[in-house]
Amino acid sequence: MVDGVVKRKRYAVVVTTYGEVDKLTIRNLWPSSRRILLVVTRQIVKVPTALIYFIADYRSTKHYINWKLNRYRSKLIAINRAQTKTLEAALDRYGSGFLAKADVRVFDAYYFVPPYLDDMLSELRRDYDGIVVVPMIPVESAFSCGVACQMVMDVCGEGSFALVKVMSRLWSDDALHRIYIDYLFAQLSQKIRSLKGGGKIGLVLVIHGTLVRDRHGNTPKVFTGLEETIAFFEVMKQKIMADPRNIFTDVRQGCINHSNGGEWTAETIEKALEDYREDGYEGVVMFPYGFFADNSETEYDAKKQLDKAGFPVAQYVRCINDDPDFGRWLGEKVLAELQWLDNLQHAMETPGECIEPKLKKFSYIE
Repeated sequence: MVDGVVKRKRYAVVVTTYGEVDKLTIRNLWPSSRRILLVVTRQIVKVPTALIYFIADYRSTKHYINWKLNRYRSKLIAINRAQTKTLEAALDRYGSGFLAKADVRVFDAYYFVPPYLDDMLSELRRDYDGIVVVPMIPVESAFSCGVACQMVMDVCGEGSFALVKVMSRLWSDDALHRIYIDYLFAQLSQKIRSLKGGGKIGLVLVIHGTLVRDRHGNTPKVFTGLEETIAFFEVMKQKIMADPRNIFTDVRQGCINHSNGGEWTAETIEKALEDYREDGYEGVVMFPYGFFADNSETEYDAKKQLDKAGFPVAQYVRCINDDPDFGRWLGEKVLAELQWLDNLQHAMETPGECIEPKLKKFSYIE
């Protein structure tokens, strides 16, 4: 408060994800590959510093040749920026109550390409009263949303809970399940629908796999999100199969795994497609529910496996991306987090007031 005037608080919202190079050059790929090794790979495999440069060179060259030959260009950055704009519009439209007492700005940032999340956090913490980080991956682990948490601790310190809030457990939200299922059934092609009653149709729900055992056969020391990954699949499968619009004979998990570090999840895309082929399925639909935005792992690697599988009818359903219903839902979640952070700060600033903030309830925006 200055001269009896209450100072308006300023909050930043940062929409973040891995990030992939927008312009395909080896010069752009190399620093991205190096950061992946430094931030993610070294959590599960000890990589000597000198070897990181060699591996980064190899991976960059491999991706460049592969993507160039297949004329692939990642849309992840463009999608994340569109999601950022959609979220910004949702906050402006539905957040009038909160915006009446605080200013909110929305930014995009990335783990592995500029603007880097850790650099942005360093800048924003000087100018804003609070920051909400929105990792655009529904299931958190040390290899996904956990990267954001680690960067928050590195930049702001372990006592930053009153300054920065990292959103989590998005996968468990019933409203998200409903949006996903409505979106999936709305996207089904006429060719797939025409198989109903005349052939078995399978659904592959694609998600990033995770480490089950390390190279010594032990439970990994890092948080892998394995239980959350399994629970997310089980709840989605149950709700899809129980939906009156359902045309699928079965729903199977399709994990995208890495090759290093130990034993990864066994329910891979390859296994799901092979099982459907052996069981005589006529049609297969693939939906990457474990990603909020299409990227090289979904629309390139996973889709290529579906195309090569040779089913009579196959359809790749794109990630939820900047779907309007998803944008409204995300706006609701972010508003709740902003309110939580504001209540917590108010409680800490008010003598004698309970430090447990009272959360404001937001209903789903219809």
